[in-house]
Amino acid sequence: MNNFLFELCAESLKAARAAEFGGADRIELCSELAIGGVTPAADLMTAVIQSLTIPVHVLIRPRAGDFVFSRQEFGLMLRQIEQAREAGAAGVAIGVLLRDRRVDVERSRKLVDAGRPMKVTFHRAFDEAADLDEALEAVIQTGADCLLTSGGAPDVLAGADTIARLHLQAGPRLKIMAGGGLRLANLVEVARRTGVSSLHGSLTRKANSAERNPAHSTNGRSVSSDATRLEADVRELVRLLRQEVQMRESASTRA
Repeated sequence: MNNFLFELCAESLKAARAAEFGGADRIELCSELAIGGVTPAADLMTAVIQSLTIPVHVLIRPRAGDFVFSRQEFGLMLRQIEQAREAGAAGVAIGVLLRDRRVDVERSRKLVDAGRPMKVTFHRAFDEAADLDEALEAVIQTGADCLLTSGGAPDVLAGADTIARLHLQAGPRLKIMAGGGLRLANLVEVARRTGVSSLHGSLTRKANSAERNPAHSTNGRSVSSDATRLEADVRELVRLLRQEVQMRESASTRA
């Protein structure tokens, strides 16, 4: 998408397909999006990856809640990374914190190393860190390729100025991806204020609850409607970002 990358966070094959049809560049696949996302089942990984032509990254998170994991949970995360690789994933999203809310560099680095040669994103566990500037340097030490963050705020718009600062601090050492509460109504402002070229979001609407609960659909019509709506939303997002690129190029030419 010219100078922008949009990653849609999806929890079903229908959502992932709709995102691809709408023009998304990449999928982050998870389950239980309503509680922040956990690692999807192996069969869902395989189905989505085999059905799409765009890259699929898999969330590695064994449970909801905090990001301080037991030895058993950490072992499960390593196995989930292997499942993602075997399914053909292009990348994984990981993140581990210490009890004092600092990045657990040692364990996170082990997950990064286990993920290679896939791409690795450090996910929004980062936003729970006590000191974001310090945490950014720690994430860079893990060897991750990308950091997904809302700037430690409830959503990307509220955290836009912090994301911009982190983007400058990281420089060429780490790609910063803005994500968390991204909406069609705020994405252009987020892109302009943060200066990042990578955006992440689910574009979830309340109507999508029918897809998560088949009992609320009627002969599949609600599910189909949700997928159509999501595809349209992604298509509009892509249009807005392309328009933003054109405006930047025009401004640069005039300067």
